Amino acid sequence: MSRIPLTGPGPPGPARRRSLSHRLAGGVAGLLAGAAGVAVAEAVTAAMEGVSSPLFAVANRVVDAAPRPVKEWAIETFGAADKAVLVGGVVATVAVLAFLVGAVGAVRPGPAVTAFVGLSAVAAAAVTTDRAATASPAVRLVPVVALVVTGLAGLLLLVRTLRPDPDPTGEGLAPAGPVLEPGSVETLELGKPRLRLPPHVPGDDLPVAFDRRAFLKAAAVVGAVAAAGGVGSRVLGRPAAAASRLGVSVPVPDAAAPALTEAMTLDVPGITPYLTSNREFYRVDTALRVPDVPVDTWRLRVHGLVDRELDLSFEDLLSRRLVERRITLTCVSNPVGGEYVGNATWIGVPVRDLLREAGVHGGADAVKSTSADDFTVGTPLAALLDDDRDALLAIAMNGEPLPLEHGFPVRMVTPGLYGYVSATKWLVDLEVTRFADFEAYWTTRGYAAQAPIKTSSRIDVPRSFARLEPGRVTVAGVAWSQDRGIASVEVRVDGGRWQRARLAEEDNLDTWRQWMWDWDATPGSHTLEVRATDATGYTQTSERVPIAPDGSTGRHGVNVSVEA
Repeated sequence: MSRIPLTGPGPPGPARRRSLSHRLAGGVAGLLAGAAGVAVAEAVTAAMEGVSSPLFAVANRVVDAAPRPVKEWAIETFGAADKAVLVGGVVATVAVLAFLVGAVGAVRPGPAVTAFVGLSAVAAAAVTTDRAATASPAVRLVPVVALVVTGLAGLLLLVRTLRPDPDPTGEGLAPAGPVLEPGSVETLELGKPRLRLPPHVPGDDLPVAFDRRAFLKAAAVVGAVAAAGGVGSRVLGRPAAAASRLGVSVPVPDAAAPALTEAMTLDVPGITPYLTSNREFYRVDTALRVPDVPVDTWRLRVHGLVDRELDLSFEDLLSRRLVERRITLTCVSNPVGGEYVGNATWIGVPVRDLLREAGVHGGADAVKSTSADDFTVGTPLAALLDDDRDALLAIAMNGEPLPLEHGFPVRMVTPGLYGYVSATKWLVDLEVTRFADFEAYWTTRGYAAQAPIKTSSRIDVPRSFARLEPGRVTVAGVAWSQDRGIASVEVRVDGGRWQRARLAEEDNLDTWRQWMWDWDATPGSHTLEVRATDATGYTQTSERVPIAPDGSTGRHGVNVSVEA
């Protein structure tokens, strides 16, 4: 009897395409389920106090774990948008992982559920260790539970609609004889049909199409949950501090700053304004989400190596002596010629008043300040007690209550020191201590414990690569050396002789000064450089050093072209 070898057929082209669309639908299911879980978790977070959302907790852990060079690169590359870029990167990563989980779940729900739970465990670890959270560990997990329940329910609902009907014909699958597996080889005796291929074999490429109508209905339900969670997070997430700020009136200071004069500013188009608006003032910090600190719950504790502890409310602070000062702040992340520097008018309580009231012990040399999100800063005690340096607990900026992103309701402002050792936002704690007994956030990452601001200058106009007409050109910018003051600024062209620039009148030692110099520009390409000399006689060095560990050095220059 002749026998004919038969090879079980692999999935045909249409089946492969159906398999791909099936997995793509699974990826969409994962995205929808993940979005629903995250949105509901955000809404639950917004409705609670002292907890962090899983998404932002993970992002915070990324910030804290990132090596210093990565942080510096992000600040230099993205500037004020660095936080949005980081959060966007975390969202994109979560979206990719959710898509992959859903694609796996379309074929194997069990491993997909395991993967989803594993990712949720990462979020749980992040929220329980997040420094911005203040609630108990069990309470911190509530948003994660909401994420798991919502996301997992949505994933299982959607994946269930993707499972193909095992008997789409309703005729049953019992074969007349042995089943031939795809890709196998069997023999068939002529005249004796013994085999019947099933319409679907579990574990193959799923050639049978899923019920698209059922999938779309389930997707609409999960999408609606995601949308509701998003709306809820927006409605419930309005910071209480925003409403609280509206109720704060800026008090008249007991000691006002001297009036500004016209001589303190130069009328040069394109030069940096003498006072930086709140909107334009630089912001560099680690807070991915601005801490929500309303005035009615704010407290400041002054403790440590002191004779008596102080526990102050916002009203207590307002009842004390308030002074108004114009002070220029600079971030240690500011590169040569950078824009992380700004000048503003501040109203606040002198820090030395509180420290003297508390009674500082001998041997103390530092104050450790802590923000509402548990960020820590170490400031030299001598700088805070200095009668000639008005370090403030600021409550107002440029005539209005502190903006939320700039530290509302209270922040530190210390002249002459880079912000990472002097300008704590959302301040809630001052501990008098010793540098030998603690490390602050940035000092654990390789930055110096003490960092006086370095004498610096910048060319604002003309901008680098500008194309100019020959003849008289005004070169102008700003120079700063807080706590020492600027004595002179010089400019040179193409490495030639240094020329003295004209300085605006000095306001005080703690603010920058505008400068200008008139140049008779000749055709060709030219390099303009600037240097400043402070009141101690120190002149900016040409040596370039990076921002770490205690601030950059070098001279700022621009390249311009003068038309023939």
